[in-house]
Formats: sequence, structure tokens, C-alpha cells
Amino acid sequence: MRRHLPRHRPAAVIFDMDGLMLDTEPLSARAWSDAAQSLGIAFDGSINARLIGRNFPDCRTIIHEHHGDDYPVDDLMRAWHGAYDAIVEREGLRFKPGLLELLAWLEAEAIPKAVATSTRRSRAQAKLAKVGVLARFAALVGGDEIARGKPAPDIFLEAAARLRIAPTACMVLEDSEPGMRGALAAGMTPVMVPDLLPPSAALLAIEPLVVATLHDVRAHLAALAK
Repeated sequence: MRRHLPRHRPAAVIFDMDGLMLDTEPLSARAWSDAAQSLGIAFDGSINARLIGRNFPDCRTIIHEHHGDDYPVDDLMRAWHGAYDAIVEREGLRFKPGLLELLAWLEAEAIPKAVATSTRRSRAQAKLAKVGVLARFAALVGGDEIARGKPAPDIFLEAAARLRIAPTACMVLEDSEPGMRGALAAGMTPVMVPDLLPPSAALLAIEPLVVATLHDVRAHLAALAK
């Protein structure tokens, strides 16, 4: 998978958050079910895969279209936040393997870092502060700060602008297909570290770089020319 394999180290690295840095996608899926149960309504868990990597307005649209016009989607969206926060309070947040080592390596190499997450800014800040890594990023763009969510390129272009680095000089680390496609649309180098879902055949057809863990990302970056 080498079509998008760079020869030189990027000028900056842009991180997704949920599923890439934090092991939160299973928590999110459970929160949809918990929220629906608290409201006494049904929720089709088969659509969870379609919600990964999407911002809240896009999730609302997907749920509404799947469950129909009479479904209390806005009530569910509000209940989701409480259900998710309750799970996190009980179980905490865990890093994905290799994150801290990758952050330390990038800092040692003076490569700036940003976060581009579909989660709204205030919640993303709170999550990253809770696990002690917020201050390690030069910029953060939340899903509520841009007009179009992933797979549109908006969030990545905004992150590059805040870093004051050309998009083509940036690498994006993502676990989801919407994020990968958004990074490609932004003209950036995407690297996929799959979480709950493997890359689709359609994504693999464009030959992105796919690795197993953030440890592998660090090894790949270290092997590139400066």
C-alpha cells in the first residue's frame, strides 16, 4: 500500500482523537444503547459503524434517516452525552497503544502536532485534559468549529491553518474511513491505524498507508528522511 507513502518526514502531524488516540469508540457505541434504553426506545446498533468518525450533526442525520421521521432523535442525542459521560466516569479513558511514545518522539524531533476531531471542541478539550495530553498539542479543531464534517477536508485544512503549515506538508493519523478521505481531500498524507473497523475495499483501492498501531507510526516516521 504505497501510493501515498512519503519519502520525507512531515512538517506537522494532525491527530484524530476518538479511536486513534483514545480507546473510546466502544464506549460511544455502548452509550447509544444506554441512552436509548433510558428513554425506553429502540436503537439499531447496526448503524454504529456508520457513526464512527462523523460529527454530531451528521450522526443525527444518519440516525434520523435510519429510524424514520417519528423517531425522537433529538432526545436520543441529548441522552447520549449523559450516558457516555457516565461510562467514562465509571471506567475512565485509556490511551491507544503507542500514543505516549509517539508524542514523545515527535516532541524530540520538534515536529508540531494538532488535533482534528469530530467531537465538539469543549468536550475534546475536556477529554484530552482529563488524560493529561491537551497541552502537548499546538492546536485543536473541534467538529463544531467547521462547516462540514469528515469526510470533507475542512477540519484538516483548519488545523493546518492554525499550525501555519501548508496542508501538503502535513500527515494525518486516522482510524476511520471518513477521516482518511477527508485527509486525502485536504491534500495531506493520511495514515490509517484501524480501530473497530478495518479499511474498506474501496479505501484500500487507493493504496493508503495502513499500520496496526501508533508504535508502527513512530517506526515509519523515524525511517523517513529529514
